[in-house]
This record gives sequence, C-alpha cells and structure tokens, in this order.
Amino acid sequence: MNFRNKDFKMKTRYFIVIFIIATLASCATQNKKQEEEHDDHGEKATVVLSKMQQEALDLSLGTFVMRNLTTVVKANGQLEIAPANRAEITAIIGGNVKEIRVFDGDAVKKGQVLAVLEHPDYIKVQEDFAVIANSLEYLEQDYLRYKELFNNNVGSGKDYQKAKSDYFTAKAKYQGLKSRLRLLNFSPENVKNGQISNTINIISPISGSVIDVNIKLGTYVDAKDMMFEIVDNSKIHADFMVYEKDVHLLRIGQSIHFTVANRPESEFTATIFAIGEKFNPNTRAVHIHANIIENTEGLIPGMYITGHLHTDKNTVRTLPSDAIVNEGTKSFIFIVDNQHNEDESEEQIHENEEGHEHSEGTTFKKVEIVVGKKDDGYSEVKLLTNLPENASIVLNKAYYLLADMNKENLEHDH
Repeated sequence: MNFRNKDFKMKTRYFIVIFIIATLASCATQNKKQEEEHDDHGEKATVVLSKMQQEALDLSLGTFVMRNLTTVVKANGQLEIAPANRAEITAIIGGNVKEIRVFDGDAVKKGQVLAVLEHPDYIKVQEDFAVIANSLEYLEQDYLRYKELFNNNVGSGKDYQKAKSDYFTAKAKYQGLKSRLRLLNFSPENVKNGQISNTINIISPISGSVIDVNIKLGTYVDAKDMMFEIVDNSKIHADFMVYEKDVHLLRIGQSIHFTVANRPESEFTATIFAIGEKFNPNTRAVHIHANIIENTEGLIPGMYITGHLHTDKNTVRTLPSDAIVNEGTKSFIFIVDNQHNEDESEEQIHENEEGHEHSEGTTFKKVEIVVGKKDDGYSEVKLLTNLPENASIVLNKAYYLLADMNKENLEHDH
C-alpha cells in the first residue's frame, strides 16, 4: 500500500513539472508575439522627410566635428590694425590742392599718387638747392686750393679758414636741401639740371584702402593737416580684453576661437602673439593681441568680437547643439538610415517596374547619446552604440524631426 502511494505521488509530480514547462513555453511564445506586434504597431524610431521638406527646413547633414571644449577664459574685444599698417598722410610743406586722385574706399599701392599740391614755396626750395648745387663744386675747388697753399706756407691762414668755412657751410646746406627735396618727392638731379616744378605729389607710404579723405580742390592744406588716412586691412588682428583673474592662464601661442558681431555664423581662429604688461585702470583688464589664421577679407577694424580661450589641445567629438534633442531624461541625434533607404530604393525600382507610384523621401533614424561638455553652441557627444564610419548626421532642426516622428506615432496609435 505504501509502495502504491509513493508511485502515485511521483507520477503527480511529473505531470505538474510537465504542466509548468508547457505553461512557461506558452507564455514565452505569447510574449514574443506581443513584442513582434509591438514592433509592428508600436512607436517607431525613424522618420521620413521628403526632399521638399528637407529643402524647406534647410536641413544640413554632416559628420562629427573634433573640437576643444576645455574653455576657461571668455574674452571680448575688437578688430584692430597695428600702428605700422595705418597711415595718416600730411604735406611736408603746405600748399593748395590742385588734384585729388583717390576716393574714400579706394584700394591703393605703396608709392601711388593720392593728390597734387601747388605753391610758390615749392619753387623757392628747388631754386635754393639748384644755386647751392651749382656753386658747391667751385667752393670745393677753392677750399682745396687754399688748403694746399696753406700747407706749403704760401697762403694766409685767414683765407684758408674762410674758404674752408664757405665750403662746408654750403655742403651742409646742400645736403639739407637735397633731403628736403626727396621728402617732397622731387628728384635732386632733375632740379640740379634746371627742371623746376610748382607742384608736389602726395604719395601713399603703404598699400591698403583709403578710409578718410579730408581735402577739397582749391583749399589750402597746412603741413599739420591730415589729408588722407589709409589702412592695410590684410594685417588686421584680434585685440581682446582679459580680466585680471584670468591673466595667469594666458600664454603666447595659445589659440582663441572668436566670432564677429555681424557674422555670427562664421568662426575664426587666432593665435596670441602679444600680452599687455599693464592693466586698464577702469576695467582691471589687459590687452592681448592675436594673429588671425583664416582669410581676413571683409573684416574691418573696429568690429566687435567675442572669443574663448583654450588652455590645452585636447579635442572631443562634438555636434552643434541644434543637432541634439531631449526627450524626457534622454538625448538623441538623427542619422540617415542608409540600410532602410537602400531597401526603399530597391523596393521603388521593383514597384516602378510594375507601374506603381512610390513617394521619394529620406529615412532618418533616432540614436540615443549622452551629452558631455558644452561651449559656444557645440556639445560633446558620447555614443552608446557604434555608428557606421560614413554615418550622415543631421546638424540642425533635430527638434523638427523628433516632433514629426512623435506626430506619426500618435496618428498610428489612433
């Protein structure tokens, strides 16, 4: 009797185990089916945009940008020209304006004639030089003759001293007038040969652009009056103000990234070449000067700039902040789903062969990421899954893609 009871219990346990296994298998199958149904009918992680939609959004595609986000110093300032590349032009001797050959904004070359002045004083300077130049040879010969007589104890010392004084006085005046003629852009040789002019040419000392014209035809210009101002904008540099607390972080050769107020979409890079040695008493800041690496065409002195200084050369993977969207506590980017688009292309070819219509569009896939450091409109991107090397990333309007995807999911649920 005991044997039968024991056998009955073992059979009962066996059937219970078989039942449990069957139940678990059924549940697993049902769960898998539900997951598949959820994949088919639940939320999708992709969105399709037509070519027209992409153009309307001005959607931009690209790749990750390696940037330095270890910014510790912010700086403001303006674009400046070194004193050696800026010229205020005056006349050596005053005169009346006869010709003006340039206008405000004109590009000029070094040595180019900017204006012509005329005045009787120009004639007098040339006449004085011609007289001295032509008498200097006679005075030199007279001096040498008296010197020889004096050395041979034939001539008097008084005559020798006078000849010597007359010659060296004339020689000094000759050299002075010669230098003056060259300042006035006259040729001493031509003047010596009798070519006298009542006009002088005002010459540009540097190449650059005319930014100021302060004369009019017929007016008298004094020697101290500024006639033109010329700047060489090709030598423009960035001049920043850095506050006292950050000065110890500055080093020659460090890079500064900056933007210009009227061109915020363009970023420039400059390298520090000089650091001021004194504080501005009002702002407690020092000037730092930096050479601009990129092409400076279109940049004008005085433009307001904002920049940030990097203290090391470490770079990280970044994207523009407009390429990243948040949903709850998670962050996402969108990439072009190449595999899906290839499948769609094959399907389109097949349907076109059968005469069916197929709407063109690009599929974008949502990819979860982790956002790291942020600076100046860029954010560090840390990937949770590997992306294809040729992944094409949406660089702007990511919020629109997320909204459009969520809209499709809501419409699908209803």
